[in-house]
Amino acid sequence: MELLQNETVRLSAPEPEDLELLYVWENNPAWWELGNTLAPYSRYLLKEYIAESHRDIFDLKQLRLMIDLCSTGATVGMLDLYDFDPHHRRAGVGILVDPFYQKSGLATEALNLLVEYAFSYLKLHQLFVHIPIGNEASKALFTRCGFTVTGILTDWITTRDGYSDVLTMQRISI
Repeated sequence: MELLQNETVRLSAPEPEDLELLYVWENNPAWWELGNTLAPYSRYLLKEYIAESHRDIFDLKQLRLMIDLCSTGATVGMLDLYDFDPHHRRAGVGILVDPFYQKSGLATEALNLLVEYAFSYLKLHQLFVHIPIGNEASKALFTRCGFTVTGILTDWITTRDGYSDVLTMQRISI
């Protein structure tokens, strides 16, 4: 199999055809508190983002990959490497799978491909993720993919109900 593909999913660069999906996903206010989004993105900004996605992770300090089904070519989600630090050889990980495709194992397959790519091709030493304390599904996903809880950040994110603690999970390359 290819580096960014297995029998079920393929990780690919964002394409112009992904614009409408990105627009829907990025502008879902229910997901904003999981990241740092404070306001909606315009189609224009997302179109510019896709146009710039050919630049590499060493230049942008981030990388977005779309999660595509091998069987149909449908785009079902996306993965991000962010806060890329080439000196310390680490990056943060973010993942979104469209609700229609959740609980099907696709997130696990995609995340495992990303981990393999990050450690073998990008030569990263570690990956980290910040997960709101109550997000059991994300905690289970990252645990399945070899991440371990290494800390808790108190009152780290603002939520509708006030503040929430965040778990820090890491996976170190062996």
